[in-house]
Amino acid sequence: MTRRESTVKEAFETQMPSLDGRCFAYVFPCVWEDHCKIGYSYDPLSRIASLHPRWFEFFDLERAVLVEAETERDARDLELELRRPLSAHRAPAPLAVRVAAGGQTEWLRGAAAALEAAVDALSRRGHRVHAPARDWLRAALLERSERLYEWTSARLCSDELEGLTATTPGGRVVRDSLDARAALDIDLETRLPPAVLHWYRQG
Repeated sequence: MTRRESTVKEAFETQMPSLDGRCFAYVFPCVWEDHCKIGYSYDPLSRIASLHPRWFEFFDLERAVLVEAETERDARDLELELRRPLSAHRAPAPLAVRVAAGGQTEWLRGAAAALEAAVDALSRRGHRVHAPARDWLRAALLERSERLYEWTSARLCSDELEGLTATTPGGRVVRDSLDARAALDIDLETRLPPAVLHWYRQG
């Protein structure tokens, strides 16, 4: 990468949405149908990642929404305001969602239009809305990529890097994590050891 290309990349990566929200109500729609998860969280990135290992493919990040709140109570009130009128749309969680992540009762089906109108109303009332949430999630993921070099080195053994053993559970976690960054257009070449980058590209 040339100096000019590096400068352009750094300028692009600094044009990120603010991450200073204290708590959030969220709407995470699935890619494959009008089925979504509603909730609240201090950390929407960790929350969405807890629901499915391939969250960046499972959820439609271009339709996902975050609404900022000052406190957890405010975020919960916003979530209830979005969810309560749609009780007729309640649906079971998809089977692919991790049961350990919880939130099995906070799924809706067939409510996309109503939710979009409700979020628009919150925005008109002055709430700070990130729609799509993809940009916020990318910024949060980029911020957490500073230690990617050390983390991937620690998770992958030399045999796995050299293709001498089958992919381990740790290797699958690393690949999912790197795939998430690739899906959100985060450069990996400058953030990984050469051996890890080669392993990832070979995979």
